[in-house]
Amino acid sequence: MQMSLENTRNIGIMAHIDAGKTTTTERILYYAGRTHRIGEVDDGAAVMDWMDLEKERGITITSAATTVFWQDHRINIIDTPGHVDFTVEVERSLRVLDGAIALFCSVGGVEPQSETVWRQADKYHVPRIAYVNKMDRVGADFFGAVEMMKKRLGANAVPIQIPITTGDLFTGIIDLINMKARTFNEESYGAEFFDDEIPESLMSLANKTREELLENLSDYDDELMGKFINNEPIEPHEIIQALRKATLDLKVFPVLCGSSFKNKGVQKLLDSVTAFLPSPLDLPPIGGLDVQSREPISRKSSPDESFSALVFKIITDPYVGKLTYFRVYSGKLKAGSYVYNSKTGKNERISRLLYMHSNKKNDVREVMAGDIVAGIGFKATSTGDTICEKDNPITLEQMVFPEPVISIAIEPKTKADQEKLATSLARLAEEDPTFKIKQDQDTGQTIISGMGELHLEILIDRMVREFKVSANVGKPQVAYKETITKKVACEGRFVRQTGGRGQFGHVKLKLEPLEPGTGFVFEDKTIGGSVPKEFIKPVELGIKEALDNGIVAGYPTVDVKAILVDGSHHEVDSSELAFRVAGSMALQDGVRRASPTLLEPVMDVEVVVPEEYIGDIIGDLQSRRGKIEGIAQRPDAKLVAAEVPLSEMFGYATKLRSLSQGRAVYSMQFSHYAKMPEQACKKIVDRMRGYVYQR
Repeated sequence: MQMSLENTRNIGIMAHIDAGKTTTTERILYYAGRTHRIGEVDDGAAVMDWMDLEKERGITITSAATTVFWQDHRINIIDTPGHVDFTVEVERSLRVLDGAIALFCSVGGVEPQSETVWRQADKYHVPRIAYVNKMDRVGADFFGAVEMMKKRLGANAVPIQIPITTGDLFTGIIDLINMKARTFNEESYGAEFFDDEIPESLMSLANKTREELLENLSDYDDELMGKFINNEPIEPHEIIQALRKATLDLKVFPVLCGSSFKNKGVQKLLDSVTAFLPSPLDLPPIGGLDVQSREPISRKSSPDESFSALVFKIITDPYVGKLTYFRVYSGKLKAGSYVYNSKTGKNERISRLLYMHSNKKNDVREVMAGDIVAGIGFKATSTGDTICEKDNPITLEQMVFPEPVISIAIEPKTKADQEKLATSLARLAEEDPTFKIKQDQDTGQTIISGMGELHLEILIDRMVREFKVSANVGKPQVAYKETITKKVACEGRFVRQTGGRGQFGHVKLKLEPLEPGTGFVFEDKTIGGSVPKEFIKPVELGIKEALDNGIVAGYPTVDVKAILVDGSHHEVDSSELAFRVAGSMALQDGVRRASPTLLEPVMDVEVVVPEEYIGDIIGDLQSRRGKIEGIAQRPDAKLVAAEVPLSEMFGYATKLRSLSQGRAVYSMQFSHYAKMPEQACKKIVDRMRGYVYQR
């Protein structure tokens, strides 16, 4: 069923792990008539968690897409994972979505992954509404969660509802726009509801919170401001109009509440999606670059424009092979037609186009601007590629993914598994841009890297189940990096005479340390053609190759600026290869003399712990080289925030259980790379040297 662009919403549901994203999506499917029974995550029956691993573990691993219809609107929904190891799923979903629902637990409020996904949504300028879930839980605090949003996220969070009591007594919500109390019929799983007058006991709080809402909105609507100042009655449609404008401008984030598990509040959430979140027409034209001139160009969200779309996800399907998900930003596309990949310069034929409902596929003959669909037939297209018309090409802004922080060695159990292992790893890496594979030159082992222990555990489990590969897996290793700490001048000279034509390359470099997180910067400052132009790129390539294997312990070297200042060449013997080798030699020489050191990944750790165990928890974190950032009060416990090196966090879950008799929980996400203390650095170097020596 094709809807007008004005009545289309492309939204994602994002939150910290266990805040209730999938449960909320299941209720949306039920109330919108998409399913006829409610699937529960705890029973392994959730429609959106379709993978066996998701059903077994009760967590979302891969983002799933579906479409529902609500009040003459088509809503395309992507349910994203909450665990930080799968943050790439949220990142790539937000890149192609127009709006989002940010879920918060009424007890935990703003948790670490909530902050991460909120920042990701800020990065892509995604308007969002907030939904405080689990109001039925003991210790639920709606206004506490709103206050945390203001403090921790810097968000102008404005309640448009308040709960009718909390915990076991939570019965419904008060709508501050219409000033009505909504309660739900338990027997109909909340599908039936009643809008009545607000209870007398809550009238004062409702009036006060509504006044704060109107005061906030009066900054964005002059007419509403005039009425508010003069105490004139303000109609609900005027509030909705002002609130929509402020939400689309990212000035206000409307806050709703409910309990998805207890079937309360989800219909109002759907109403708010259609009322406050943008249609593709509400957003500015999508920007990109002209493929030839590299000049900025843009495309309007219209079926009449030239076709352009962004590939944001690839999955391997056991029945149809490779499924390529993409968001259509402009134009139309018919099944069976050709598209042009502006990154690879290749044409691809799309044999089938599909609307997805979790892992179920519905064929469609034509898609157009605003659609989120999957295609079959792509051979050489990767995540982040732009597909468009060959006669009118465009390159849309690519996605940037975080670097992996943890690695393990993996090898096939038998000779027969060798080829299957290589194939399965390549397929999984194609699906997941944060999953990397490389061969260790010293040991000959295959090293796989990812975002965390759970990430790699899931990928190995998938390899066994989906690709039937048996493999031996090593212990997790931290993905260290190396850097330099001082400026140096260095030189590389590669000369070979073998009777015939020789090889000659000579370069002089200056190396400088850069700010953490910068990566690698190359600059050419040669004058007078001492290094001919055609050899500049090979010098840069040689430097990059040398950076892959550091001097200290063989880890990649980062945050280095290399300036090519001089060199010399031979009219006959100089070649690209010679200058590539010279660049590599110069870099290695310079790094040795630039006081290189190891960098280690540091994690943001949050532990929620009953007060009686807090001393033991803090002592243990400090023994792991942890730096305590702060201690906050939660309704039922204390929250300890710390920065701890990843290498010290292996086995922490078991230790935490024993220290708190199983009552503490923790979450951890990557923060930054930092220089290692000298003693810890020496241990790593000695271990690496001993390992290579034993080989």
